[in-house]
Amino acid sequence: MGGDLHLTQSPGGYICLGIFVLAYALIVFEERLHLRKSIPALIAASGVWIVVGVLFALRGEAQRAEEAFRHTLLDYAELMLFLLAAMTFVNTLEERRVFAALRAKLAGRGFTLRQIFWITGGLAFLISPVADNLTTALIMGAVSLAVGRDRPKFVVVACINVVVAANAGGAFSPFGDITTLMVWQRGALPFASFFSLFLPSLVNWLVPAAIMSFTIGDAHPPPLSEAVSLKRGGVVVLALLLGTIGLTVALHSALALPPVFGMMTGLGVLKVYGYVLGRRLERSAVPEGDLDELDDVATASPLAASRPAAAERDKGFDVFRQLERAEWDTLMFFYGVILTVGALGTLGYLGLASTAVYGRLGPTWANALVGVASALVDNIPIMFAVLNMHPDMSQGHWLLVTLTAGVGGSLLSVGSAAGVALMGQARGTYTFRQHLRWTWAVALGYLASIGTHLLVNRRYF
Repeated sequence: MGGDLHLTQSPGGYICLGIFVLAYALIVFEERLHLRKSIPALIAASGVWIVVGVLFALRGEAQRAEEAFRHTLLDYAELMLFLLAAMTFVNTLEERRVFAALRAKLAGRGFTLRQIFWITGGLAFLISPVADNLTTALIMGAVSLAVGRDRPKFVVVACINVVVAANAGGAFSPFGDITTLMVWQRGALPFASFFSLFLPSLVNWLVPAAIMSFTIGDAHPPPLSEAVSLKRGGVVVLALLLGTIGLTVALHSALALPPVFGMMTGLGVLKVYGYVLGRRLERSAVPEGDLDELDDVATASPLAASRPAAAERDKGFDVFRQLERAEWDTLMFFYGVILTVGALGTLGYLGLASTAVYGRLGPTWANALVGVASALVDNIPIMFAVLNMHPDMSQGHWLLVTLTAGVGGSLLSVGSAAGVALMGQARGTYTFRQHLRWTWAVALGYLASIGTHLLVNRRYF
C-alpha cells in the first residue's frame, strides 16, 4: 500500500515526519511530563492521516488513502483483540492469586541469594513465552525485592537478570512478546519455527546472568512467612489459558484462521467459566448477617481470630472486571504508533528506509541494528516498520530480526516494558544508571545470541 516515492519529499511528507518525531519525543519523556503515552500517539495518528488524506485527495486518489487506512487499521484490530484476550486471562490469574501464591512460595522457601537469582531468572525465562514479559518481570521482581530488601546490590543485579530473562524468553514464542506476535500474525514465520530461537534466547540470558552471578554470595536472607492461598478456580483458569494457546495454534495451522480468532474463542470460554464460577461463589457465600456475627466472634475469641476475615472472603467473580483492567493506555498507544507508522509507509518512507538499511547494509547487519534501535525506541513501531518494508529476507533473517527486536530492549532499562516497570517497582534502587553499569554484560549476551543463531540455525539461511 505504499505511495509514490516523491511524496516523501513533499511538504506534506515533511509535516508527517515532524509530527511523528514530536510525538515520540513526548512519549520518551512520559515519566517527566506525566503525560500518558497514548495521548501524543493518538494525536499523531490523527494528524498524519489527515495530511495523507489531503495529499492523496489533491492527486485525485482519495480512495487509495482510505484503502491504506483500512489496511493498517485491520493490522491493529487483530493485534488489539488478541492482546485484549491475553490481558484478560493474565488479569484473571492475578485476581485468582495464582501469581501471588507463586511469589509467596518462592520467597518463603529459605533459598540463598544466589539460588533466588537463578530461580527468578529461570522462571522469568520459562513463564514469559506464555504470559507476557511485563507481567513475568513484575512477579519475579517482586520476589527479588522481598528477599533482598536490605541488600540493594543484590536487587540491582536480580532486576537486570529478570529483565534480560523475561525479554529473552519472550523472543522464542509468538505469545511471549508483541513483536513475535506481530511476526506470526503477519505470516512472516510459521509457529514452529519460533522455537528455533530457544537456544539463542537462552544464551542471551545465560551470558550476562553468569557474569552477574559472581557478585552474589551464598548468604541467606531473613526468612519470610507470607502465606497466600489460591482462590477458587485459579488452576482451572490457568488450564484454560494453556488450552486457548493450543486451540489458537491448531486453528491457525489447520484452518488458516488468524490467531486472534482462537484467542477470542478462548476468551468466550473463559467468560462461560466465569459465569459458572460466579454463581457457585454466590451460592456458597455466607449471608451478610452471618458475616457480621463471624466478625464479632473473631474479635472476641483468639481461636476464631485465626479464621479468614470477612473482607477477604471470596464472595464473587466477574470476568468483565478483569476485561476492564486491561492496559488501555498501552492498547491506545499501539493504535497511535501503528497507524502513524502505517501512514509513513503509505507515503513511501518505509520503502526508502528498506533500501537505505537493508539494501546497503545487508539483512544480517541491518537486523542486528534493529535490536540496538529497539533499546532506544520502542520495539513495536520498529518491528511494524520492518514488516511493512517487506525486505527480501530468508527465513533465517526473519528469525534473526525477531530475536534482536525481542532481546535488544534489554540493553537499557528503558528499552523494554519489563525494565520500565521494574524501575517503578524498585524505585531508587534499580535505576537507569545502575542498569547502564551492566550494559556491557548484556551486550555480550546480545552478540552471543546472534552468533548462536547464525551457527545453529544456518539451515534457514
